Amino acid sequence: MITLTEKAVEKVKTLQEAEGKPGYALRLKVVGGGCSGYTYSMDFDKDPAEGDVTFDTQGVKVFVDPKSLQMLDNCQVDWADGLSGAGFTVQNPNAKGSCGCGHSFTV
Repeated sequence: MITLTEKAVEKVKTLQEAEGKPGYALRLKVVGGGCSGYTYSMDFDKDPAEGDVTFDTQGVKVFVDPKSLQMLDNCQVDWADGLSGAGFTVQNPNAKGSCGCGHSFTV
């Protein structure tokens, strides 16, 4: 299961409106790259792809492909807005380590 905090839900809905994509799902994906091996990718998608797993958190749909789900199961997406910047963060219990900047991880 993947969940979003209340702040993340609010930000996703704000971005959906700003991008003209109300009702679209948040696609959460793991891609190769970064100094630790993997990075998180987020985008909006209208329809699930074949094999996608769909989660619903406070009215926001999340699509995840099966391969990414292996590395993302039980994670929580949050929105952080502070002095050092703003952005989505992923609390991932499956990550064994991350790089110094926090943008990539290992499993």
